[in-house]
Amino acid sequence: MSFFKKLRDKMFRSSDKIGEGLEALVSDAPPLAAGEAAPVTPPETSAAKPGLLGRLFPSAEADEPRRELDDAMLESLEDVLIQADMGVDTAQRVSANIAEGRFGKKISASELRRALASEVARIMTPVARPLPLYPTKPQVMLVVGVNGSGKTTTIGKLASQFKAAGKSVVIAAGDTFRAAAVEQLQVWGTRAGVPVLTAPEGSDPASLAFDAFTRARADGADLLMIDTAGRLQNRADLMEELAKIVRVLRKVDPTAPHNTLLVLDATTGQNAITQVEIFRKIADVSGLVMTKLDGTAKGGVLVSLADKFGLPIHAIGVGEQIDDLAPFDPDDFARALVGLDV
Repeated sequence: MSFFKKLRDKMFRSSDKIGEGLEALVSDAPPLAAGEAAPVTPPETSAAKPGLLGRLFPSAEADEPRRELDDAMLESLEDVLIQADMGVDTAQRVSANIAEGRFGKKISASELRRALASEVARIMTPVARPLPLYPTKPQVMLVVGVNGSGKTTTIGKLASQFKAAGKSVVIAAGDTFRAAAVEQLQVWGTRAGVPVLTAPEGSDPASLAFDAFTRARADGADLLMIDTAGRLQNRADLMEELAKIVRVLRKVDPTAPHNTLLVLDATTGQNAITQVEIFRKIADVSGLVMTKLDGTAKGGVLVSLADKFGLPIHAIGVGEQIDDLAPFDPDDFARALVGLDV
């Protein structure tokens, strides 16, 4: 199964929610003004000139209801996008761009879907970047995020994928306060054949990071991935902990860490915006990974993140299997988000 098909199938909550909203926009007549008589003519269907898809597949689109794209419809479109967690500002911009060149014209739900997919892809394309690999050995990747975001699983999946691609990888289990996180990384390490360096529970994560960096360099490893704690309830402690990790890494290599990856849980919706703001202050975040897109009806938050921050989005996840994490493709994501098959 292609990742797009998996993405589309697993994001059915988002695509259904948006798709149903768009269908309702076109099929629902706008409210009547005071004293206005109800129309006696049926909704326009095939009177408007069909688009290319309609000419190729007349039965699919020629008979679709159409509605004039006016202010009322635009306001309703904004509401649909806000409910899909795009955020107010992004929803307004997306709606305005869709209206450009279409305002006052009759539009079908299918045309609206394609216009929305095109606009989403336009926003996402500049931030869709593969995880960079540098000639520096080892490349140090600091992975941050709140507990429960899928951070530990993401590290395991990435490590396994890099190992399968012929890279030598070392993992440092730097969240020394959560035994479950360490155990989970060890399971992934065993599965991938990747060493996982640990320290006694409650010990200094910075000390482990230093030891892991020293060993990875001595072993000639290509990549060192360092897990970190995500206890946002005490931001001052977390900030100091991450700052200390960075200080000790730079004793070995002044350019480290080479990537700081923030892992976000899509099910948190607009809270992801807050997490990005916090972690950008705490750590020098260089890119994002979004997990659990299969468990939410609000996949639009990724569009909001791209529009607001412009940070690179390296990968997205839609499940627990190793191939459920894949490089971010803006066109595939846009089509899956609105429920398009092609």
